[in-house]
Amino acid sequence: MAASPPVRTRILDAAALLFYTEGIRAVSADRIIAAAETTKVTFYRYFRTKEELVVAYLQAQSERIREAAGHLSPDPCTGLLELAEAMGAQACVPGFRGCPFINAAAEYPDPASPVRAVVLEHRQWLHAEVSGRLAQLGAADPDSLADQLLMLRDGAMVHGYVADPAGVAGALVSGGRAILGSLAA
Repeated sequence: MAASPPVRTRILDAAALLFYTEGIRAVSADRIIAAAETTKVTFYRYFRTKEELVVAYLQAQSERIREAAGHLSPDPCTGLLELAEAMGAQACVPGFRGCPFINAAAEYPDPASPVRAVVLEHRQWLHAEVSGRLAQLGAADPDSLADQLLMLRDGAMVHGYVADPAGVAGALVSGGRAILGSLAA
């Protein structure tokens, strides 16, 4: 019989599933405790508040995405295309509920919240990743182009959740190509 994962991991895994499928504020600490098969005392030993758990959940999501980005092609154009394809494909999987960072930002509107700080940190990293590749391609204003591509990405994430997930991948890549086409103009 395989050993169960460490308690902290079980709590984070349970929270990730529940937060993503039902919404952060809709899920109580008691539901996470039950899903993680632990006790309140143990839960609060690892996470003093639910907000601490939300921060840890988002940090884990960011780490996972950063690790995946490390496998993108070093060629800036190919890497951007791979990134867009991966994001579009993500929106096509069953159970897709949008971007966990956009969702968290919607549920935590206070810009001074630690949750929003993690969202901002992740978005700054993503912006730098895209902007850096655009600079390698010789973009005159890579930050502005990165803003445009990330707005397109954000729209695709929301569209994939509320409308047509099947069309997201193609539309995101096509829109990204149009924006990148401005580099050649």
